[in-house]
Amino acid sequence: MRPPILLAVILLCPLPAAAQMTGDAAHGAKLYQQRCTACHSLDANRIGPMHRGVFGRKSAGVPGYAYSDALKGLNVTWNAQTLDRWLTNPSAMARGTAMGIRVPNPQDRADLIAYLKSVSPSAKTK
Repeated sequence: MRPPILLAVILLCPLPAAAQMTGDAAHGAKLYQQRCTACHSLDANRIGPMHRGVFGRKSAGVPGYAYSDALKGLNVTWNAQTLDRWLTNPSAMARGTAMGIRVPNPQDRADLIAYLKSVSPSAKTK
């Protein structure tokens, strides 16, 4: 593939919206408290798996959490792009997932992702 064609392919396949935005981790923390803590915690598995360290972790990667087959088969590493896709529509990314909550607003997703990155120690050093 010649470089101009490769560049055209890259430009025609943009990143998800929130992955391109700058997130506000402080606002993301507020959103996390409002929208996520009914099922998730930073440091304990609950209805959903714990989130501390999610940024940079493999999907279905929290020891001791009983993941759905959908998540076990997903095989992604959580980063800005994959978290944006996930928060946009979890069931489109992993058909059969138990996660039914969507975050339709791209800025809210960017803020949540910035917060999750801020509480992921390995992501801070990268």
